[in-house]
Amino acid sequence: MIMIQLRPRAAAKYGTAFATALMVLTGCSSGASGLRSTSATGASAPAPSPDPLTWSTCGKDLQCATIKVPQEYTAPEGAQIPLAVMRHRATDPAQRIGSLIFNPGGPGIAATETLRNLPETAGTPGAFSPAVLARFDIIAMDPRGVGQSQAVRCLTDQQRADAAGTSLDPAVPGGKPLPRLLADAAAFTDGCAKHQNKEFLASLSTDNVARDIDQVRSALGEDKITYYGLSYGTVVGPMYATLFPHRVRQMVLDAPVDTNQWFGNSLPFQNDVAVASERTLNAWFKTCRAEGAAVCPFGAGDPEAEFDTLIDTLEAKPLKIAPAEGATPGGELDGAKALEATRALAGDQNTWPLLTSALLAAQKGNGAPFYTLWNSVTVSPFPVPTAMFETHTAVRCADWKTPSGIAAHKAAATKATTEAKRIGPRAAYSALNCARWPAPNKDRVTKPLTGAGAPPALVVAGRLDPVTPHHWAENMTRTMDSAVLLTREGVGHGSYGINSCVDTAVDAALLHGTHPADSTVCKTDTPATTHPFVPAKR
Repeated sequence: MIMIQLRPRAAAKYGTAFATALMVLTGCSSGASGLRSTSATGASAPAPSPDPLTWSTCGKDLQCATIKVPQEYTAPEGAQIPLAVMRHRATDPAQRIGSLIFNPGGPGIAATETLRNLPETAGTPGAFSPAVLARFDIIAMDPRGVGQSQAVRCLTDQQRADAAGTSLDPAVPGGKPLPRLLADAAAFTDGCAKHQNKEFLASLSTDNVARDIDQVRSALGEDKITYYGLSYGTVVGPMYATLFPHRVRQMVLDAPVDTNQWFGNSLPFQNDVAVASERTLNAWFKTCRAEGAAVCPFGAGDPEAEFDTLIDTLEAKPLKIAPAEGATPGGELDGAKALEATRALAGDQNTWPLLTSALLAAQKGNGAPFYTLWNSVTVSPFPVPTAMFETHTAVRCADWKTPSGIAAHKAAATKATTEAKRIGPRAAYSALNCARWPAPNKDRVTKPLTGAGAPPALVVAGRLDPVTPHHWAENMTRTMDSAVLLTREGVGHGSYGINSCVDTAVDAALLHGTHPADSTVCKTDTPATTHPFVPAKR
């Protein structure tokens, strides 16, 4: 998600929101959400069979439809919500296998938008091969609360505009003093309660998304589906395989989340993400040092010290950025923005040369490359108040079990900043919104997602993933009744579509149901380098 910060307000204006948030987080308010009750079985009343989908052309080789599903499957005849569905027809219909449903992650990324952009995203994680496109109808469903399926909005346009005006402090846990973070959480969750139906917010859990997928399967007239999930999509997939094991033909889970952690305490979960992101930045530092100043001139052999100095310098005296048509509206590059752009670029070894180029340019007083890259950062594992952040937060809060007491969040902030000194402050206090979420989900599924009865799943994990660390993939293969682990060496989030060895294995799994030997390792196609793309110029 794009990193946008809240504009400072007079301290007096924070008073009421801060007091309310403090009461909730210390358990002194009768309105505190506390721990949510859970469902161990995931049982729900049978949903009525949906009507066949009515398709209309909505782009080159694309068809769109809308399906109505129960808001709550415990009351299938009650309120209905519309979900957007898109289809890319198999390019070789004579050899068509069936329908492949995919979820590109987030949570909050619109699957329909991702499918629409597939021709422009070849070579990026999740891009399907021509062989898969030939033999499957690719089905994108925007999950409830996301994209064209009633995307969650908690802030007003003015609040979003105000959010663009102020930088975070990269040296402060959470980027702001705790009273301001609490006030922000109060304003956000109060906005959710005001602008959204609480019953709808409570229905956004992953188990309902899985049930929605089965409604789409039924409406497509398919007996079984093939599934590919990336990042958060690897929570949706095992949920579907656990609730509907006999409806799964094949399943691939790329950049997997530890589902036990996802449905557990969110604070250790966020800490794992911070540490994983820090490790990818450390990998860039290590590679820069190893390649030497002739290849990586930033820091002249000590990139860590040079980086910390640059961030401090930019924070003390931001660089002014002139508007550039088609690239950036202009503004300023401070330390927090440079750090966020660095976090994103360090998380993919294919963008390491961009990172080196931007660092060198900023060092010489040209902040435009970094600022432009910061503007292009669309997905972040940590919450920041953008439009996508609202849907991202709503889904997480529907699933997560977040402590309501502020002491737990303080302890987690200390742990994050200790274990990940550069990225940890970004993760600190990032679950405050869920601690005071106004629509607790009292019947969410929390049992282990074993997928018992479904075919073996192929689990694909990067060795150094900035969002979903490798040990999460190991935990997933242990949790699932039947799964094969394939590891890709290198740095990056998502492996299918960027690595030829992984592409071959994933295509074989999707098309033929064949898997490599468990614990197979794929080497990187291209060794990582920190060599800058272009010389830095002022």
